[in-house]
Amino acid sequence: MILRKAIVEDIPQIQLVRNMVKENMLSDPALVTDKDCEEYLTKRGKGWVCEIDKRIVGFSIADLKDKNIWALFVHPEFEKKGIGKKLHDIMLQWYFDKTKETVWLSTAPHTRAEKFYRRAGWKEAGTHGKGEIKFGMNYIDWKNKL
Repeated sequence: MILRKAIVEDIPQIQLVRNMVKENMLSDPALVTDKDCEEYLTKRGKGWVCEIDKRIVGFSIADLKDKNIWALFVHPEFEKKGIGKKLHDIMLQWYFDKTKETVWLSTAPHTRAEKFYRRAGWKEAGTHGKGEIKFGMNYIDWKNKL
């Protein structure tokens, strides 16, 4: 298993992972374009991938501009192996090395993702979009988890 910074050339495999998930699926895969991914990776923030046998099996992307987690997804065949936690932690460490401002994300209720974020110390902060739960993580809570 290799964790490394995501690069533009990873976008096709990132899109494959994003569109294979069983929860928090996109209603229309065309809503997240390759150009969107490139902007988040190169201008708005940074991303990471997990590679196994030269295949991307998970990825995460933090957005400094809007102070949110834009993506954290693991291919269904590789769930429950700690990949999501590793991608989560490297992403948040980078984020809080860059800024001490609270970061937020949203996810559908009653999902494994909701449970994952609660276990990781995220605090519920209302709703977002079409009934998603909005979570926040502040710098102090993150540092206290380490």
